[in-house]
Amino acid sequence: MTDSSPVHAAKDLFVETSDGPRLLGSRCETCRAPYFPSSEACHNPDCDHSDIQPAHFGPHGTLWSVTVQNYPPPPPVVASDPYSPYAVGLVDLETDGLRVIGRLHVEDPASVKVGGPVELVLAPLGQGQDGHEVISWQFEPR
Repeated sequence: MTDSSPVHAAKDLFVETSDGPRLLGSRCETCRAPYFPSSEACHNPDCDHSDIQPAHFGPHGTLWSVTVQNYPPPPPVVASDPYSPYAVGLVDLETDGLRVIGRLHVEDPASVKVGGPVELVLAPLGQGQDGHEVISWQFEPR
């Protein structure tokens, strides 16, 4: 029997928790600076002592900016076949002090409104070369 379970598009960037999906990053416990993806050291020039700890970010935010990806990105990005344009947004995560760029999970990229609430979700990107469905974190307008 073959395993047909979905695979993550990237290692160590997101996780499914009992409270839903979260982005995996880090935070300096000294100055509270957030990092996504994770950082091994604090890059805040005003921080007196780098104390980096693992952190989960999300799920709620506000859409700051949006654009449409009108052409297929190059590998290793997984794109649908045939290709369909998709929206990419810049999201301010509500309580984390972090601004993140991510794909938007919407049917019509032109329908997305800047300034609206979004929520982190896990959604398919397409099929990988091995035939497995590839999933990644995305933001869904609410």
